[in-house]
Amino acid sequence: MKLECECFALDAKGRGLVRIQDKVLSISNLLPGEKAILEINQKKNFIDAKVIEIISASKHRVEPSCSHFSQCGGCQLLHLDYKAQLDFKRRQLVKLFKKEVQIPAILGMEDPTRYRNKVHSTFSLSKKGKVISGIYEENSHHVVNISTCMIQNKEADIIIEALRKCLNDFKIEPFNEDTQTGFIRHVLIRKGFGTSQVLVVLVVANKVFYGVNNFVKAFLKQCPMITSIVMNINDKKTSMVLGNEEKVLYGKGYIEDSCLGMKFKISSSSFYQVNTVQMEKLYAQALKMASVNKNDRVLDAYCGIGTITLCAAKLAKEVIGVELNRQAVHDAIDNAKMNEIHNVRFICSDASKWMIQSAENHEKFDVVIMDPPRSGSDSRFLNACLKLKPRKIIYISCNPETQVRDLEILKRNYKIQSTQGVDMFPFTTEIENICLLVRKTNNETYEGKRFDRLRRNEKRSKIK
Repeated sequence: MKLECECFALDAKGRGLVRIQDKVLSISNLLPGEKAILEINQKKNFIDAKVIEIISASKHRVEPSCSHFSQCGGCQLLHLDYKAQLDFKRRQLVKLFKKEVQIPAILGMEDPTRYRNKVHSTFSLSKKGKVISGIYEENSHHVVNISTCMIQNKEADIIIEALRKCLNDFKIEPFNEDTQTGFIRHVLIRKGFGTSQVLVVLVVANKVFYGVNNFVKAFLKQCPMITSIVMNINDKKTSMVLGNEEKVLYGKGYIEDSCLGMKFKISSSSFYQVNTVQMEKLYAQALKMASVNKNDRVLDAYCGIGTITLCAAKLAKEVIGVELNRQAVHDAIDNAKMNEIHNVRFICSDASKWMIQSAENHEKFDVVIMDPPRSGSDSRFLNACLKLKPRKIIYISCNPETQVRDLEILKRNYKIQSTQGVDMFPFTTEIENICLLVRKTNNETYEGKRFDRLRRNEKRSKIK
């Protein structure tokens, strides 16, 4: 069945919302204000629909500059002009934070293309038995064969194409999850935008790599820009990309990048913001919001390889970075030495345990910086942060939904003073957001507890 509909808004995943049979449906490739003809498929428990023809296009619609847009699903907003993308992301933050704090304009990019310094590609076999590579089609395990991508660095395109050729020439098969056969699983490419160094990580299913020396020679002949190649062994039945064991096949086994006026050592599993240009804006803005100064003692609770830790150390009296990943801590220590920064310490530990112990030892911190994974923090960490009682907390998040959830715990003793969104992932719906929290006065804390008690009493009386 075909039906004409009008889109009235975008959902959080960048899909157009329409009303059909008193139901609201999310449709890909549809923008607010657009009228379109949809193909409707009535299934048992739901209605499926897709755009057949755009009758009247939005003034913000642009022609997607990627031939894989309709299949890939990696860039959900490629059909929306860049200014409108930033407006969309700001509105998402307004919805999440409601009227609790003013939401300023998102900090965007002058050129939002080719920004990814980290690229991941998965391998599969075509119907003709040739090695193909790309990313999984949205909501499936079908690999979309991608020859070029406008958000990944140009070197990655060249390297992946050369790698496909070498795999076909050497008759090396992709790993098949169903049959548990084959060899190559993924490739991870990391580029230092400030140094042009390139690390290629070949993720394989077992340790035995027949003809590895000849393979590496042939690969490097096609890609002389590569400065290091690492073989990562992932022999587990897991959705995790990287395994725990590695072997250096060429070069140092890591790269260095120069950013924020410093150099950073980056290994295969190191956390490093994927957008180098926007990382500078993100960290500069976070430290500016925190007003870090020479009298401050700062804790970076998810420090990784020490990027923002070392930035803070240039402004503060002392900075301590805590990180559970041992390799990241080694890299962070090396980074401090390489940049001759001495007022910083890195500790390999669970941040929650370390913070609780520090609070019991009456250690004082002026600022706590936290940049957790997409899943956010847990109650253990957040309560440990409350026990530590810093004057300010800077919460950097790549998932504002979990950030807002976590803030409910922190707001017991802290109030949100300001936020700033930074566009780290143009053409996608992802948003990076900085939130500054300041400790409440004793009177504000008392009033907050009193308000909570009143709310609990109201709920009890309703139940009765």
